Amino acid sequence: MPPPPTSKLKLFDSEALHIKLGDQPGIEAHTLKLYRSVLYDANQLLREYFQNDAPITELVHGRAALIDELLVHAWSHIWPHPSPPGIALIAVGGYGRAELHPCSDIDLLILLADTPSGEVDPNTHLQQSIEKFVTFLWDIGLEVGHSVRSVSECTRLAEQDITIATNLMEARLLAGPDILFQALRDSVGVEHIWPTRQFFEAKCREQIQRHHKYNDTAYNLEPNVKEGPGGLRDIQMIGWVAKRHFGADTLHDLVTHNFLTEQEYEALIAGQNFLWQVRFALHILTNRREDRLLFDYQRTLAERFGYLDDGPRMAVEQFMKRYYRTIMELNRLNEMLLQHFQEAIIYADQSLEIMPINKRFQARGNFIEAVHEHVFKRYPFALLEVFLLLAERPELKGVRASTIRLIRDHRYLIDDKFRADLRCRTLFMELLRQPNGITHELRRMNSYGVLGAYLPVFGNIVGQMQHDLFHVYTVDEHTLFLVRNLRRFALPEFADEFPLCSEVFQRLPKAEILYLAGLFHDIAKGRGGDHSELGAEDALNFCLHHGLSPYDAQLVSWLVKNHLIMSSTAQRQDISDPEVIMAFAALMRDQIHLNYLYLLTVADIRATNTTLWNSWKASLLADLYLSTLRALRRGLENPLAQAERVREHRAEARRLLQHKPLNEVALTQLWQELGDDYFLRYSAAEITWHSAAILAAEPADLPLILIRQNPQHGGTEVFIYARDQDYLFAVTTGALAQMGLTVVDARIITANSGYTLNTYSILEESGQAIDSAYRMNEIFRTLKQQLDQPETYALRQTRSAADLLKGPVSRRAQRQISNFPIATQVNFTLDERNQRTIVEVISNDRPGLLSAVGQAFMDCGARLQNAKIATFGARAEDIFFVTDSQNRPITDDASQTQLRVRILNYLGQPS
Repeated sequence: MPPPPTSKLKLFDSEALHIKLGDQPGIEAHTLKLYRSVLYDANQLLREYFQNDAPITELVHGRAALIDELLVHAWSHIWPHPSPPGIALIAVGGYGRAELHPCSDIDLLILLADTPSGEVDPNTHLQQSIEKFVTFLWDIGLEVGHSVRSVSECTRLAEQDITIATNLMEARLLAGPDILFQALRDSVGVEHIWPTRQFFEAKCREQIQRHHKYNDTAYNLEPNVKEGPGGLRDIQMIGWVAKRHFGADTLHDLVTHNFLTEQEYEALIAGQNFLWQVRFALHILTNRREDRLLFDYQRTLAERFGYLDDGPRMAVEQFMKRYYRTIMELNRLNEMLLQHFQEAIIYADQSLEIMPINKRFQARGNFIEAVHEHVFKRYPFALLEVFLLLAERPELKGVRASTIRLIRDHRYLIDDKFRADLRCRTLFMELLRQPNGITHELRRMNSYGVLGAYLPVFGNIVGQMQHDLFHVYTVDEHTLFLVRNLRRFALPEFADEFPLCSEVFQRLPKAEILYLAGLFHDIAKGRGGDHSELGAEDALNFCLHHGLSPYDAQLVSWLVKNHLIMSSTAQRQDISDPEVIMAFAALMRDQIHLNYLYLLTVADIRATNTTLWNSWKASLLADLYLSTLRALRRGLENPLAQAERVREHRAEARRLLQHKPLNEVALTQLWQELGDDYFLRYSAAEITWHSAAILAAEPADLPLILIRQNPQHGGTEVFIYARDQDYLFAVTTGALAQMGLTVVDARIITANSGYTLNTYSILEESGQAIDSAYRMNEIFRTLKQQLDQPETYALRQTRSAADLLKGPVSRRAQRQISNFPIATQVNFTLDERNQRTIVEVISNDRPGLLSAVGQAFMDCGARLQNAKIATFGARAEDIFFVTDSQNRPITDDASQTQLRVRILNYLGQPS
């Protein structure tokens, strides 16, 4: 049985409470008020102790001791006579462990002696007294979770449910006969239900399932302190198994049984205490049982724990780095101990075959182990060799617990001399050249602390968060996800995920160059300065030190330096423009650089935030890759002229239209009205689709609205052909936002005839393509209604900026965005070649943003020619290509200032 809670904190006067309550049985109204007062005062005192940095163990156990006192007091006053011999009040779960945070549930079992039927005693008076007791607890403000069961019922339910069995293992008697309590403990003991092996296997499955809920990583932006990997539940998991297997009452018993060293125990307790502090603070801050470390609380907690902004290192990032490093260490201990338990419980009675590997390592039961405890002291390079051996032998399941401990204990050997050892450099590079196991072993190296020790620059980013909504993992976790994505391009079983990437990967001369670029691409995050520049220098030095040729080393360095440029070009520039493609091709130099950078870019974006990766971005990068590849094959000295591309598109579109019953004269006239810019920015297939629909339309059909799936571009295309009106963009984007749709691209062409051709590529808010005919019909009907009556929808200058963004768009912005305020910026540059003004709007992303910007353009007489929509987490970086009403660029300061002021006002940030 867990020991009763003890605490040096004086939360209330027990004797004074006894005197005030008196010895009379029953709970009256004045008693209720008294209990509430005592509980309120004690909770306030608990908060004061916490603010004054009282030891967290005293606080957690102190609250449990407080609740013990109150419950026992109340229990003694509920019965008109001494409580019957057949009933007991028992603390279970976390309360049974005497661990209570300010708003934790108080889990109680009201245990009844078995009746002849084995069911709960139907005694009406007993039931009424129990109900009165529980109601009283709720009335005084306690969050109680309770059950009323007989011993037999407890046993039966515990047999069926491992969670119930676990809760009962931690039962602690509060009031009632000890003999009844012991009957419960005996009935759910290891001799009767859940033998140790079954219990261990069930709890392991439970942990695996729980970790899956959090993407098997503790490094989420808003981690769960209790349930997430490396959280408090993982520590409790260790305690449960120890209790079941050894009958242990405390975690320190694992030291007695040689499962933990004293140093490891201290690390485990230090980690637990830190997480207790965080959870305690969360409960106080939110005044509820909140275990999620949400953005809403992270800055406040960082301040509470004494962190201050330090140059490029934000206080919140320092606090979260400590949090992530703590749970990483707890993860390591959890893995080692579970491996220990597996050996002691699962394989205890098995004679495991030992297979020699070399003079340093052997396999025992498909787990690798050092042949003796001095291996790493005598052969330091074996600290890397063990991971290479695991990659080379996929039949090995992992590392024996004793060897995990040896690796952890000998990490200090990884110093400058170790890194200069040719054997170590060779082993590391050999690992990156393996056909299998690279991702697993790099993750294992990071988990054991070896990767950060061997690469100190990598060690600096372990647990390093980026306080935004774009990067959802710590830098080290993101990096390893990126390498995993690169590895998937190499494996035939994943070829259907990204066929083009898998095809390109096969053309790489050396895959290890790509993996090294992935490892170093963000390695300088958190230092201040340009992380791409700093990382490129780190990568170059590392590669030369590890024996790569100057060409290969320079290639890795170039990839690190330029790892953001392909994404930026695809999302922020008009890649239908041949000159944009030629400029990008010149930067690539050759197909080798392009191939490496394309794969690195796709893997990077996918590893940054899975919710932000979608088929549209995939198609955008593929288009840029293929267009650049064609330019490189054509030759940088022989660029494709715009006129040549226009001729190619016209010829291909005419070929596609030759079997359609179209009026040739009308087609020629339409194409003359559209102008060359149209044929530059649309493919032959799109031109065919537009032309056939426009020529077939009757005047009553206008505005003409067409919607279709476009698998090639990874989204749904909405095409609108209508008389040119200033309100068209604002109305259309507002209506799409109202329907919960995301605009990822917009192309606007104004024909000489006074008609405009607008194309919007859209996705659902989730980033998924629209796959429902009903949904597409809904989009059509809504747009048709709004464009037929724009005056009922258009936004008015007289409305406030706050109302404007509520305007027709009633969807709420994400909760997290409010924690990342971004000052709206409006920047102007001149596109001299195309005689347009480029307007860059940087702001918090929110529903209705495009519509508001469109309204500002309309107010100022600016005509939208094109748009590039890009969102990075909470940050929108949208590019608009505009002219004045005479199709000239807007260059004068007065007009630009007017437009900037209007956009800022509409976006809720007056100038």
